[in-house]
Amino acid sequence: MGRAFEKRKSTIFARMDRVAKQFTKVGKDIAIAVKSGGTSPDGNPALRRALQNARAVNMPKDRIETAIKKASGHGAANYDVILYEGYGPHGVAMLVEAATDNVTRTVANVRHHFKAHGGNMGTTGSVAFMFQRQGVFRLSPSGVDRDELELALIDHGLIALDDGESDKGERELVARCAFNDFGTLQHGIEARGLTPVSSNSDYVAANLVELPEASLDEVMELVAGLEGDDDVQNVYTNLA
Repeated sequence: MGRAFEKRKSTIFARMDRVAKQFTKVGKDIAIAVKSGGTSPDGNPALRRALQNARAVNMPKDRIETAIKKASGHGAANYDVILYEGYGPHGVAMLVEAATDNVTRTVANVRHHFKAHGGNMGTTGSVAFMFQRQGVFRLSPSGVDRDELELALIDHGLIALDDGESDKGERELVARCAFNDFGTLQHGIEARGLTPVSSNSDYVAANLVELPEASLDEVMELVAGLEGDDDVQNVYTNLA
């Protein structure tokens, strides 16, 4: 997604209960990581990343511990990670990443959001080909020689090193790589003594489109509706 879109999205979602949504999202990431790799961060890279992201959104320690304990217990929810595809108003391509313990409920909700806001839910493969999955690492720029870091990380799969902002408006460096190079870039960053503020994956459109203000608002209403759904983890578009 484009930087202008991300900026606008951040402003709109300031009106939502962003903290609660972030905690729900991170809690599911922790549960999925524990289910797949156990409760030890040392031997579970996915859990290590989830805990890092939990700290980035100031998730309380007791809530993190509860999430780990709950995920490792008998009868813990099993989440399926599913990617839904569709088109928003004005033909904007959209990917909706969900983590759900009830696929029937989630697909019905996602379809409802598309229909209610002038979009159309598509079939598998109808939109995904327009996007590339990338690994994303957010770093504090404090004490970092940007040019030197960029040169050093190219050998570790770095695609781009961009300027970004946190939800609090703080400056960040955003390092991107092909998702297959996630571990390689993470190793390169950590080898330089840097600890990412957060790390995850994004779906990035190969070609971005621009819309006039009024049309953009219509798309953002759909994005906001989807993002507000408890089962939805992320929404990606090809908006500039």
